[in-house]
Amino acid sequence: MHWGHDPVLEKHYVPTCSQRARSVLTFFAQDSGTHNLVYANADITKSTQSREVLAFCDHWKSVAGTDPAMLVMDQKVTSQDVLGELDARGVKFLTLRMRSPALLRHINRLRPNDFTTITLDRPGPHHRPRVHEDPAVKLTSYPGTVRQLVVTGLGRDQPTVIITNDRDARTRALVQRYARRMTIEQRLAEIIRAFCADALSSTVNLNVDLDITLAVLAQALLAALPARLPGYSTVTPDDIQRRFL
Repeated sequence: MHWGHDPVLEKHYVPTCSQRARSVLTFFAQDSGTHNLVYANADITKSTQSREVLAFCDHWKSVAGTDPAMLVMDQKVTSQDVLGELDARGVKFLTLRMRSPALLRHINRLRPNDFTTITLDRPGPHHRPRVHEDPAVKLTSYPGTVRQLVVTGLGRDQPTVIITNDRDARTRALVQRYARRMTIEQRLAEIIRAFCADALSSTVNLNVDLDITLAVLAQALLAALPARLPGYSTVTPDDIQRRFL
């Protein structure tokens, strides 16, 4: 969110304020193994936001030589057409499905014995969700069908509806992998605390994009530093900044 006067920016939902405000829309990608942020782009508009996952695939391929094996993402950063393009490229995806009235009617018709209880390897009370799987669901704009998981017991009031083009992975592995997506929110909170990433220094998107890129690089460097410091392996970047920088 920008704190100046009359910024020439689009209005987006700002989570820290729980409201829509003039702000810069920013895309982040996190590596699931290291939990480090590996990509960011703050030069996005509403008209291009759904294709940013394809831009990330292009970036990843230019660096690693191949497309990413799987993308786990929020439903707001993609569309059914883009999911079709990912499938055509051979990229596995795991995302949520928007709950339409027809989908809600389908969920409400499900009976308790239509669900199977699984056990997740995670702490807390929500480690035994119940899952109903539809192996071949047709979406409006997606070519072919997707695998759909209706999950209850994850701590949310409404069922979580996960869709994927991965036909081989076990149900438990897919639900657990999507649950791990929430760790990106921890990384974002860390760079906000350590580098004030939510206080933009300019209304010019190019300047903001540079700020965000530097924050991602700093987060990666500060994540590597604690591994070399005895007794600091679990501290966050803001702790490192306060104690050493």
